[in-house]
Amino acid sequence: MHSTASDGSLSPSEIIETAKNIGLRAISITDHDTIDGSAEALRSPQAFPLEILSGIEISADYSPGTMHILGYMMRPDDPSLKQALKDIQQGRAERNLKIIERLQQFGLNIDYKEVSEVSGGGQIGRPHIAQVLVRKGAAQNIDEAFARLLKKGGPAYVPRYRLPPAEAMQLILRAGGVPVLAHPFTLHTENEAELEGVLVNLKQAGLKGVEVYYPDHGLEKTAKYERLARRHGLLMTGGTDFHGAAKPGVHLGVGRGDMRIPYRLIEEIKKSRA
Repeated sequence: MHSTASDGSLSPSEIIETAKNIGLRAISITDHDTIDGSAEALRSPQAFPLEILSGIEISADYSPGTMHILGYMMRPDDPSLKQALKDIQQGRAERNLKIIERLQQFGLNIDYKEVSEVSGGGQIGRPHIAQVLVRKGAAQNIDEAFARLLKKGGPAYVPRYRLPPAEAMQLILRAGGVPVLAHPFTLHTENEAELEGVLVNLKQAGLKGVEVYYPDHGLEKTAKYERLARRHGLLMTGGTDFHGAAKPGVHLGVGRGDMRIPYRLIEEIKKSRA
């Protein structure tokens, strides 16, 4: 799940209160390329009895699709992790300016100040730019803003600095965490054999788990990812990828309404870490 520290619409404290109200036992805030939201949740005196696991979602350098590496149960104050994230965030900031410049060249009236206000002071990303485009009538909704302008390969898309997958995983491991491949379908592999090859290579570089349970996986993908995780001795994890108002239709704890992620998955993560 994501907070206002990256591209979510709820603050860490609001996520905690919502999670407690709906009866969740444990959560992990996995903001994009920052551990600030997770660290804030860990410090929250309102969290009890909710269990908070530190978390992050790091964008790794990969083609033709996109690869995100989740990290769970890291030390938030790890010096190497903090420095690497600082470098990544600088790359994000430079990219945001270039995207806005491109949009301005297309005749769209958008500036950095507006996007910064939408982010609420958190880390700025493409979803915040998309929200401004919707407000200005340049797109009907966030999905259209991405599809027409901001997606990879789109006219306003600008690549940014990303860590190689092995380096992202080693950062998480050195900080005491567990690296997990997020929503594998975004890799855009051609078939199961190709995906299996990617998993084998990632495991050799330090991968410990696969996000098997996800709102957009469906029964077929879920079964495939379960099969591959068991075959290669990888942990199975699950998450809703909740963003609040920034991702309508996906709800905390239940995804699109039918997700039930068992606590035993966290117990397996803890065992592997021990």
